[in-house]
Amino acid sequence: MIQLLRTDSSNPDFQNLVKKLDAYLAFIDGDETAFYSQYNKIDMLKNAVVLFEDGNAMACGAIKKMDENSMEVKRMYTDEASRGKGFAKKVLTELEEWAKELGFEFCVLETGKRQPDAIALYEKCGYQKIPNYGQYFGIENSVCFQKPLK
Repeated sequence: MIQLLRTDSSNPDFQNLVKKLDAYLAFIDGDETAFYSQYNKIDMLKNAVVLFEDGNAMACGAIKKMDENSMEVKRMYTDEASRGKGFAKKVLTELEEWAKELGFEFCVLETGKRQPDAIALYEKCGYQKIPNYGQYFGIENSVCFQKPLK
């Protein structure tokens, strides 16, 4: 049975999944990890989603306000044992719905070029590449996306 929980970054299941995400990103990003880590703190995230399969936390994601019109998707992760089951898409859809309910018009996000599965997910879910924004401007490994919430 699949369940989605809307929570915040104080949720222990969310925190445990983010620890796995951080370990994965440290492996693939190597020396660039410190740069990205400074923008991925979770202590103030008010809008997080955890996906449970049979009571076990298997995927997560969060959104945070970027500007008056946009929420930024952060900390998307699916446990390695659960990949390929569509969990990331379920979490992303729930985050988009939540952003819409809060009155935002767009979701934006950044991911790394070394994460082809993430890029494929975002493109499949209707995200369009945009110029790198904010702290990601000029960062070679970063790819930024945006999706209107209609």
